[in-house]
Amino acid sequence: MTTSGSQRAMRDFSTDELQQSIGYLFRQPRLLDEALTHTSYANEAKDKAGKDNERLEFLGDAVLALIVSEYLAESFPDSPEGELSKLKARLVSETSLAHAARRLDLGSRLRIGRGEELTQGREKSSLLANTLEAVIAAIYLDGGLEPASAFVLRTFAQDLQDLREAEGPAGQQDYKTRLQEWCQRRFETLPQYVTVRESGPDHQKTFEVELMVQGNVMGVGVGRSKKEAEQMAAKQALEQAASS
Repeated sequence: MTTSGSQRAMRDFSTDELQQSIGYLFRQPRLLDEALTHTSYANEAKDKAGKDNERLEFLGDAVLALIVSEYLAESFPDSPEGELSKLKARLVSETSLAHAARRLDLGSRLRIGRGEELTQGREKSSLLANTLEAVIAAIYLDGGLEPASAFVLRTFAQDLQDLREAEGPAGQQDYKTRLQEWCQRRFETLPQYVTVRESGPDHQKTFEVELMVQGNVMGVGVGRSKKEAEQMAAKQALEQAASS
């Protein structure tokens, strides 16, 4: 297949199957085309009509922030502004967006220049995150805030569920996530949780958990569930780390 034929096939695949994948049918497919066009491709194809996705990326960043902010404000009504800002930053981070883009397989649908192709551009987290923001903007411009919001909440459904479970009632702090981030920065490894004791009747069990980092016990937690015990162990480990 020629280069132009390959690009044409990728374009058809993007605008047809991707619309099914994201659950939104565009009235203006050119917007999706634009969202999937990296600046490197547009620069190399100057003789072709078409735009790159940088302007859509700019708009999509704002649309995503609005949708996520509204969701968090409604989901955690008792959390202070500072805590909500941290949660939003986690959800809209480059890492989070890139993971979502990979789940949608946006990388294979992208139109990128030869230079980006040679340097594995389809796998770059920054490029994938920007493309997802551009797709959000494309949906917003084509159908408005409601379908854009539906797409975002659907795409990040598991992330949002994990966040709700981690925060718990009244915005309880997620000590496990904080400890995991600290361990990755400090030791480039993840903590391990070991249940060392279960006691009490089935309807009222108590769990004791030890938190291990590089083979050393850094915290011990007790709770009515393993999750609660792990949170308490992580809290103790963070307090120990802060005092050392």
